[in-house]
Amino acid sequence: MKAHTISELVHCLHADIKTTDLFEGIWPIPQGVSLNAYLVRGGPGGKTALIDLFKDWSGAAGQFEEALASVGSGFDQVDYLILNHLEPDHTGWLGEFRRRNPRAKIISTAKGINLIKTFYKEDDGLRAVKDGDKLDLGGLELTFFETPNIHWPETMVTWEPSSGTLFSCDAFGSFGALGDRVFDDEFSGAEHALFEKECLRYYANIISSFSTFVERGMAKLSGLDIRRVAPSHGMVWRKNPKTIMDRYRTYASYSRPALEGAEPSGEREIAVIWGSMYGNTRRGLDAVIRGIEAGGAPYSVHQVPNEDVSYVLADAFKSRGLVLAMPTYEYAMFPPMAYVLDIFRRKHIFHKTALRVGSWGWVGGARKEYEAAIEALQWESVPSMEWAGAPTAEECRVLEDRGRELARIVRA
Repeated sequence: MKAHTISELVHCLHADIKTTDLFEGIWPIPQGVSLNAYLVRGGPGGKTALIDLFKDWSGAAGQFEEALASVGSGFDQVDYLILNHLEPDHTGWLGEFRRRNPRAKIISTAKGINLIKTFYKEDDGLRAVKDGDKLDLGGLELTFFETPNIHWPETMVTWEPSSGTLFSCDAFGSFGALGDRVFDDEFSGAEHALFEKECLRYYANIISSFSTFVERGMAKLSGLDIRRVAPSHGMVWRKNPKTIMDRYRTYASYSRPALEGAEPSGEREIAVIWGSMYGNTRRGLDAVIRGIEAGGAPYSVHQVPNEDVSYVLADAFKSRGLVLAMPTYEYAMFPPMAYVLDIFRRKHIFHKTALRVGSWGWVGGARKEYEAAIEALQWESVPSMEWAGAPTAEECRVLEDRGRELARIVRA
């Protein structure tokens, strides 16, 4: 693995992680993920900084060592280790780094320094920085900006003005391994389409509950002449950095309530999420989908628990409308759907228009639990509908009308 040149004094180091492990112990990464760090050097006789680290995951340490060697450097030559974010995928190798290089100064926010002490029991050579603090490497200067809660409270970004590079750590990141390329202009249109899907899923899974802080952070950085965006997951944007920044701006808006007279947030489409025990809920859902199609609204379909909630979350997050189709299970919601709604609550899937439908056997009961589960999500609801056993022809007609009504609302 070689280093990739961003400018004469700035290089991207990256490791591709391809594994059956779940990201954060929750989210599948079948396309892999990259771990990126950045080597920044001052001019002749200047100092060297390493921005962000990694955990030794799927041979990452060896990949980083190769990249450093390709530009004539090594971990022992680093003068400053800058930690924008303390999550272990960016810091897990810190103990080994310190063993190899006991002299390097470690820089983070004050909250980051506290996490270094508690996570890694390191106390020496630590320097806390705040908004606007600078680090002179000798011919090249770095500036630090605190961007709390994108997506941990200690997070900051590092800015290098001469190349216009923003080192943003988890902000502007994506799932997806990179191979032997890292820059946006090295990927085809088809590859970009895949990365865009993985970027949405990454945001919905990792960042969505912090969307307000994403908007605040982007406002803080709006005065910078950003010509390159260098995250710690995903491609480095050197040709079209506005693309990834606009994408994150759009994603952040999905959690925002509509202002008086303004359009609702989200895309004009519907995420259909369903589970069925014996096919009766599915029969009713088929009628709802006929109504959605008659109403002309685009839709996606996700069956739970067959499909991982990671993918359900991505489409639900971006869509204005939702269909939740579930049977009553032992006087309450179908358990896989209850789990989906709990994830929606945790990830702030707010301000949707939703239709809940479902069958029951000996007695209903899902409605009460469902209404309690969505109370905090501030959803508008098309009237729910439940039925006993298989839906009748008349019930299917009503269900079709409900689907058509949801489509009308979403498209308005």
